[in-house]
Amino acid sequence: MQQEDDLRGLAKVVGFMRAISLLFIVVHIYWYAYEWFEMHGWSVPLANRIISDFQHNTGLFSQPVYTKLFSLLFLALSCLGTRGIRTAAITWPRIAGMAALGTILFFGCGIPSRTGLPLDTKAFIYIVSLAAGYLCLLAAGIWTRRLLKDSLSDDVYNTENESFQQETRLIRNEYSVNLPIEFYYRKRWHKGWINVVNPFRGCIVVGSPGSGKSFAIINQFIKQYIEKGFALYIYDYKFDDLSLIAYNHLLSHPEGYGNTPPRFFVLNFDDPRRSHRCNPINPEYMYDIADAYEASYTILLNLNRTWIEKQGDFFVESPIVLLAAIIWFLKIYKNGMYCTLPHALELLNKKYEEVFTILTAYPELENYLSAFRDAWQGGAQEQLQGQIASAKIPLSRLISPQLYWVMSGNDFSLDLNNPQEPKIVCIGNNPDRQNIYSAALGLYNSRIVKIINKKGKRKSAVIIDELPTIYFRGLDNLIATARSNKVAVCLGMQDFSQLTRDYGEKESRVIQNTVGNIFAGQTVGDTARTLSERFGKIVQRRESLTISREDKSTGISTQLDALIPPSKISNLTQGTFVGAVADNISEKIDQKIFHARIVVDHRKIKEETARYVPIPQIADFRNEAGEDRMERIIRENYTRIKEETARIIEDELYRIADDPKLKKLLKQPAKKSQEKDIHTS
Repeated sequence: MQQEDDLRGLAKVVGFMRAISLLFIVVHIYWYAYEWFEMHGWSVPLANRIISDFQHNTGLFSQPVYTKLFSLLFLALSCLGTRGIRTAAITWPRIAGMAALGTILFFGCGIPSRTGLPLDTKAFIYIVSLAAGYLCLLAAGIWTRRLLKDSLSDDVYNTENESFQQETRLIRNEYSVNLPIEFYYRKRWHKGWINVVNPFRGCIVVGSPGSGKSFAIINQFIKQYIEKGFALYIYDYKFDDLSLIAYNHLLSHPEGYGNTPPRFFVLNFDDPRRSHRCNPINPEYMYDIADAYEASYTILLNLNRTWIEKQGDFFVESPIVLLAAIIWFLKIYKNGMYCTLPHALELLNKKYEEVFTILTAYPELENYLSAFRDAWQGGAQEQLQGQIASAKIPLSRLISPQLYWVMSGNDFSLDLNNPQEPKIVCIGNNPDRQNIYSAALGLYNSRIVKIINKKGKRKSAVIIDELPTIYFRGLDNLIATARSNKVAVCLGMQDFSQLTRDYGEKESRVIQNTVGNIFAGQTVGDTARTLSERFGKIVQRRESLTISREDKSTGISTQLDALIPPSKISNLTQGTFVGAVADNISEKIDQKIFHARIVVDHRKIKEETARYVPIPQIADFRNEAGEDRMERIIRENYTRIKEETARIIEDELYRIADDPKLKKLLKQPAKKSQEKDIHTS
């Protein structure tokens, strides 16, 4: 009811203003065409007296333009309250044309009066031109008001509603990673910062190929970690993309490590000349048979990704237990002299009668292998062979002279965050051979995670690009627990669906929900929807337009809607990222969500890249005569490991046969080897 009263009041005001405007036009015509009115006897004495007095006091009729301007003023005021409409075909060009025509007619109507035309003709032209000009200006004013009042926003893609203020402060500490950004807010671009003040709460970088996740984010993380003196572990899926950056940035920024400069190590199965050697199951870092189980678990699940969803099944656990028993046997045999993965693989491929006899001769392994022992003693040969084959078949892919060479040496240990001896370790994969290499590399990953996640160590970071290409056992636990041990984890992937496919639904969800910092480039589907839900909602303005025959109305409302909808995430430009960061109690960040373009100095990076030096050759296989003996040396190492494994079998069988308590384990007496001692060259 109140609204109707207001509308009626507005209509009265509009009518009054327009009446005043028309009155000025009528008086103007009467004054400046008075001769014509007097000639026809249409003059009014009372009007003449009033207008004359008004002119004497105000001078309003001194110039024709004065009354015209006053008329236009009240006309404009009357147009402000315009509501009705009979057409929706109103455009700015049409308004401009009507206004131009009206101006010409309205202000140019006096031109014919300066000619020699008869008085009647001049008066007719003057009045008609003035009236037509007035009507044209009235129409232009009404249309303009309707367009300004009733047209919807031109924000077609809802950019204004979905833009928001972001962090403009630079917040630094001894651990932070700071990325400069540009963001759009209130119709202009602003400069700001993404401040990862607590990288120890984990970081995920998601983006489709070409979104810029490595170039704009992961590379910057590596550089800033080195500048701040972090010990680093880098999984380089496309070796040596990340390794080259880390090596050269360390050369140019060693100051972050103070008086304890780190050593740089590379593991690369493709080219032994450019690779150090490292034993991932070094007995020094295996304290319990559970460590052997973890190593076995990691290897076999990397070789058989389908087993991840079948954990606990008999034919999944059996090969894991068998390989774990072999690894632990090598750990306790002669103080771990032969505790390497190549020796374990060779031992696994020996006759199962001999292997079971040796393993069950050790009390700490006897119960561990009870299922195999029962099958063996019960004559269930098919079952036993199936269990063994489940381990042998996938592990046979790792039997390679080059893998044996890299994994049987001890150039360095995996305690990369040792305060006295920090390390930067880069492990390279090859997309063409990832099914083979991923198992071995996954073993390095799991061992490193186990070793570095301890108190009292140097600050360190684990950077893994293309995470789904390897199975990283214990990753969720690392993210959840490593914060207090100053271990930062940065994970790169293309899509959450990859993570779910390779890690299983449960573990994938845990990883996604545990990380505190997230960066997302262009990504689609469920990933985009999940991220949109994570970023939350914001109050947004909504407009609606209704056009009827008699009227036109605009409705404006507000509602909660997605701050960054999935459609926006699906169409992000290269280098533009959305995400959220975690803060600290002492370094509070009010606006944790961001949607911005990460600023990268392309010229500076190009100059730096031009100065890069290749990672030097690590191993020299040439003899004094300059002859390259790499193939021969690697082959000799391969042969030596096989011979050592054979002699372990022979010596152990002889020991069992010579022991009255263990002799019963043999179905046939063992023959003494002509050479008891193992060749250890």
